[in-house]
Amino acid sequence: MPATATTSRSVLRQAISGQRRQVTLASVLAAGHQGGEALVPVIIGVVIDQAVDGGSAGTLVFWLAVLGVVFAGLSYSYRFAARAAEGASLRAAHDLRIAISRRVLHPGGGAENGKLAGELVNIGTSDAQRVGVVNAALPFGIAALAGVLVSAVALLRISLPLGLLVLLGTPPLLYLAHLIGKPLERRSEAEQERSAHASGVATDLVSGLRVLKGIGAEPAAVARYRDTSQNSLKATLRAARAKAWHDGAVLALTGIFIAIVALVGGNLAASGSISVGDLVAAVGLAQFLLTPFLIFSWVNGELAQGRASASRVADLLTTPPSVEAGDGELPSPAAGTVRLTGVSYGSLRGVDLEIPAGQLIGVVAADPAAATDLLDCLGRAVDPTEGGVHVDGVDLSTVDPDRVREVVLVAAHDADLFEGTLAENVGPAPDEALAAAAADEVAAALPDGTGTAVTERGRSLSGGQRQRVALARALAADAPVLVVHDPTTAVDTVTEAKIATGLARLRQGRTTILVTTSPALLAVTDRVVVLDGGRVTGEGGHAELARDRADYRAAVLS
Repeated sequence: MPATATTSRSVLRQAISGQRRQVTLASVLAAGHQGGEALVPVIIGVVIDQAVDGGSAGTLVFWLAVLGVVFAGLSYSYRFAARAAEGASLRAAHDLRIAISRRVLHPGGGAENGKLAGELVNIGTSDAQRVGVVNAALPFGIAALAGVLVSAVALLRISLPLGLLVLLGTPPLLYLAHLIGKPLERRSEAEQERSAHASGVATDLVSGLRVLKGIGAEPAAVARYRDTSQNSLKATLRAARAKAWHDGAVLALTGIFIAIVALVGGNLAASGSISVGDLVAAVGLAQFLLTPFLIFSWVNGELAQGRASASRVADLLTTPPSVEAGDGELPSPAAGTVRLTGVSYGSLRGVDLEIPAGQLIGVVAADPAAATDLLDCLGRAVDPTEGGVHVDGVDLSTVDPDRVREVVLVAAHDADLFEGTLAENVGPAPDEALAAAAADEVAAALPDGTGTAVTERGRSLSGGQRQRVALARALAADAPVLVVHDPTTAVDTVTEAKIATGLARLRQGRTTILVTTSPALLAVTDRVVVLDGGRVTGEGGHAELARDRADYRAAVLS
């Protein structure tokens, strides 16, 4: 907990220091505004004492001109202070979003561990914005303090007891406001966590809507989201109650303090210790003090929420990568020899596998989790807990993840398409890749061919069309080692056979690993490896395994 608190403070410090010039400018201008506001009742008191009582029209005009200059100055200083503060807030939030995006997209991964996609989005938007708002709040907090100091000096000039009352009473009042803000900080953090979780659940449900409808699971999904949403609502209401209690308590304390200042000033005027003009100035200053104390209340609330969000941002930014960069170097160009020695991770148990360069092999995994774990190890999304994965004799755990993925491309079963044209999704020179993946048929069926726009995640295409375009994209990359996971589950058997032939032809001489149970794909491989119980339990040709092994037939032909 102390480490998290320290990092959250560093996030706030970086957000402020990154916009130091704008924050400083906003603070100076806002302080000028509050100082000018505090001078207004003082000048009015001087007008009453010196101009009205003295009966000098020239003096009256002079002080009225001074008052006009003060009003003009405080008006313009507020405008430019607000602009500078808002700019600092937006830029700090933007910088945080960039830092969060870089961490989420870091090739070493890890940021997504234990978090739903919607939670990451919530941290990168709502939490980043709340931390950025600290840059807008601080200048006005400093300005409020300047207003209190100017008021105190003015009151000291009018009366020593009044000035000392304000100077000595403000620090304990601010400390009490800080203590009152603690529950708001805790509940704001809980609110953000529940809100982020609800966003994550909603994102997952929307992205899997077709599957949910297909298996008739809509009621269960709705019930799950309703529970999550209700928990988020309860946390939001608790945070709202804490904010209401915080604002009400600070306002009550402020009101009591101002009433005391006004009462002391009234008694001094009644006893003749101060003049009528001084009394007007004192009452005006007492009323003015309500504004800086309201600002203190707002600033304290924003700081409480900013600290809570900074803690969540810090937690994400300090999450260690799943894999670290090393000093190993893969040859360039890479031949593509792949060797797994005693690999254990998740469902995998001491997997030994040798794949010569240029070979096309199939991997049949009885357990889907074992297939996923194998893909993660081959693509260095994770490092094995035991053993190692080698390419051309180099242990991948010693190579920078970016370089690994230049050599070993893992095409996941659920790969998404991007918003853009079909051609832009596949990449440069896509014709051969389109044909091998039977995606040329997809292009032919679209109104503008490969120039047809594809919506986000390829939702404008059918499931089979998306699979073929995603496979074409993987083939177009022409990686030395290509690992493909179930690329034809949403296509018909005729298209599947065409893809199998095209894939084998296009990848001839390049190392290719097909993790699949498709008989059509397995039939074109040089050999097939069987994973059962997380171990290699057999290997051979597809026809041979289908003839001799009942478990293989059950996995592939059922």
